[in-house]
Amino acid sequence: MKKLLGLAIVLALFVSLAAGCQKTPEAPPAAGEPQDKELNLFTWEGMFPEEVLARFEEETGIKVNYSNFDYNETMLAKLEASGGGDYDLVIADDYILEAVIAGGLAQKLDLSKIPNIEHVNPIYQGQFYDPNDEYTVPYGAGVQTIVYNPDAVQKDITGYSDLWDPSLKDSVGTIANYRVINGMALKVLGESYNTEDLEVIEAAGQKLLELAPNIRVIKDDNLQDDLLSGEVDVAVMYTSQVTMAKLANPDLKVVFPTEGIGFGIMAKFIPSKAPHPDAAHKFINFILDPEVSAECFEWLGYYCTNKAADELINPEFRDFLTLPEGFNEDMEMIRVVGAEAEEVHTRIWTEFKAACGQS
Repeated sequence: MKKLLGLAIVLALFVSLAAGCQKTPEAPPAAGEPQDKELNLFTWEGMFPEEVLARFEEETGIKVNYSNFDYNETMLAKLEASGGGDYDLVIADDYILEAVIAGGLAQKLDLSKIPNIEHVNPIYQGQFYDPNDEYTVPYGAGVQTIVYNPDAVQKDITGYSDLWDPSLKDSVGTIANYRVINGMALKVLGESYNTEDLEVIEAAGQKLLELAPNIRVIKDDNLQDDLLSGEVDVAVMYTSQVTMAKLANPDLKVVFPTEGIGFGIMAKFIPSKAPHPDAAHKFINFILDPEVSAECFEWLGYYCTNKAADELINPEFRDFLTLPEGFNEDMEMIRVVGAEAEEVHTRIWTEFKAACGQS
């Protein structure tokens, strides 16, 4: 999952949050209760505002030791090497969490220590990697949306199928995530992102080739710049890119496709042999405080997974960090598929890029 690093520098120009507001300090632990004074946090760089980490340390007396990894697979290898030890709290992407839990590398949460768990938006719970929400707590979500410049586009875009309109010739940009883009064609055909039916995937590939005349750019990095400069008029982007684009041009329109939305989640879990599990529970509960969550998501630039924090997100960009009021459209996570389906996806993606003149 792409992360929005250093977003606070930009957001500071737009947001004034009560970062300095004082919270009631936690009561000291009763006799016999664990008194962990360290938290070994392991995740990507830049996942929390420094002010939030400092406030947690001040209020709890627990020192945060923050270390980061580059890829989910790197995290998994280190966790396996330590037998589920060394780290107290890890934040990683959905697909890797399935392997973590299956490998016995995560411990069940003690929900009695996380009263703020009630604030989690249920849309993001009960997912394939943790169907009973025993091991994980969602932190941020990436939601597949379309963004376009209404001043440059002649039609009202409401779904993926609109991207095939001839009026958008040579004016559409997409990220280079093949499962997301192949998935658009599957959704237009009324199919699941995760179908294993090879004929259906092939049909989606043919549908995707029909989109080629409209594609101008396929790239993962800084696609928002192409939209802001006018190089493209419509784009399918990562959530963090949508955030940067909307901050720079609030007049851009964000679309939740009518065919259904694909999304991904990064979630917190406590390793099976975490040296300071009590500190990890305290940190999870602290981050789930609605005010703290709002501050974190405005920094992070990903969708808010804390329902109680939605209304605290600054109105200037609430529409692209929270789901719309009353939102009840179908949402589906993109999952790992079998080897045969993966092979077809890879081939049709190669054919699509070639048809678009992209290497």
